[in-house]
Amino acid sequence: MKIFFVSSEVSPFIKTGGLADVASSLPPALASLGHDVRVVLPLYAGIGDQWRSQMTFVKYFYFRLGWRSSYCGLFQLDRGGVTYYFIDNETYFKRNGLYGHYDDGERFAYFSRACIEVPAQIDWSPDVIHANDWESALVPIYLKDFKSVIPQLSKTKSVYTIHNIEYQGRFGRSILEDVFGLDSSHFNEKLLSYYGDVNLMKGAIYASDYVTTVSPTYANELQYSFYAHGLEGVIADNYYKMTGILNGLDMDVNNPAKDSIIAAQFNPDDLSGKAACKVALQKELGLNVDPEVPIIACISRLVGHKGYDLITNVFHRIMEQNVQFVVLGTGEWGFEEFFRNAAKQYPGRVSANIKYAAALSSKIYAGADIMLMPSVAEPCGLTQMIAMRYGTVPVVRLTGGLKDSVPAYNPNTGKGLGFTFGNINADDMLAAINRAVDLYYSDKDAWVALMKRGMTTDFSWDKSAGDYVSIYEKICEE
Repeated sequence: MKIFFVSSEVSPFIKTGGLADVASSLPPALASLGHDVRVVLPLYAGIGDQWRSQMTFVKYFYFRLGWRSSYCGLFQLDRGGVTYYFIDNETYFKRNGLYGHYDDGERFAYFSRACIEVPAQIDWSPDVIHANDWESALVPIYLKDFKSVIPQLSKTKSVYTIHNIEYQGRFGRSILEDVFGLDSSHFNEKLLSYYGDVNLMKGAIYASDYVTTVSPTYANELQYSFYAHGLEGVIADNYYKMTGILNGLDMDVNNPAKDSIIAAQFNPDDLSGKAACKVALQKELGLNVDPEVPIIACISRLVGHKGYDLITNVFHRIMEQNVQFVVLGTGEWGFEEFFRNAAKQYPGRVSANIKYAAALSSKIYAGADIMLMPSVAEPCGLTQMIAMRYGTVPVVRLTGGLKDSVPAYNPNTGKGLGFTFGNINADDMLAAINRAVDLYYSDKDAWVALMKRGMTTDFSWDKSAGDYVSIYEKICEE
């Protein structure tokens, strides 16, 4: 099949979150199954020279978007069996940061419209265009409008993936025609109209031939208002063409046996490197060097929906145990200050790293014992999968992809991959942490077996990529 994958960010070229990881690992997995996979993303200013030097200029062209005639430069880079196209327009993309600009609606409308033009410009007819999140939500809408006049798209179907429904691309009605280039017929309840505004995610859900989310549990959760952020009715209306597919992990990149950043490499058959990584982490972060004390870690944005209200509520009770605590991330000021103060209150036991640091995150994955993820909502999450890959046992709330990827440890059978709790309740979270700490201290053999089980679990894209191909084939046959 010929698959055109559209994403506003793709690792390793440019990244702000999990979408970039999916866009970097799913396309190669699809290509490995024998498909012609091409990925398109904006050519941001933040894409470094190491990648620009490998690009070749394809061509430039113009297209109309509303009243504007827009320039588009097209660059190409081939990597890992996948062809990557970069959309160049310095007016929109030569800026600091990817998102958060006053004209984001116009920027990503331009990007989506350019993506529709690319197949004609390279004379390539994709079977499927796969768009992701609000930034490319206009792609399936533009596809319906233009497939009759672009021969290369005449038989193309669309798939739309919701990575996080909280960010929907909601804009004022007034920009529909001039900015998005869509006539008033698009402003209706079965497409873009949403309480007097334009909602791009809503439009994509209706316009796409199929809709996916990033885990089966998240797909089910989106039927409820607590998780759907106002789109539960839209989800219900389109649930017949919707499914959840658990994100995979790049098992080669996330591999403690090959990681050059960590203090010592290790594998399930030789965990001595894991112990060395723990001591190195304690030294680097100013923690008491004690290989016997379990390190509890959190790597995420410090925001409420990641469960930090639960953590701060019982933090001092957590620290009553003989544990150390490491936090890495930025977010809401109140949480940042809480952990800064906690590091002062518990010197040598708490490390607050209020920043984004990719190298340090690898060292924490390798050196920590427990990864805490008490998320209120977590569409999929890769942190728990990476943690297990590095022999760090997760403690998670049963939501979204956390529920799908972390079966609860059963002390009677020895099965399971981590410790879980269901309610959004600090005491329930604390009980799960206590169970983990108790097993760590009381039964080393069981703990090591739990570590190894996580390290050897297959979180690769193999099965999920096959599931996507099944969807592509299904909609193309219809």
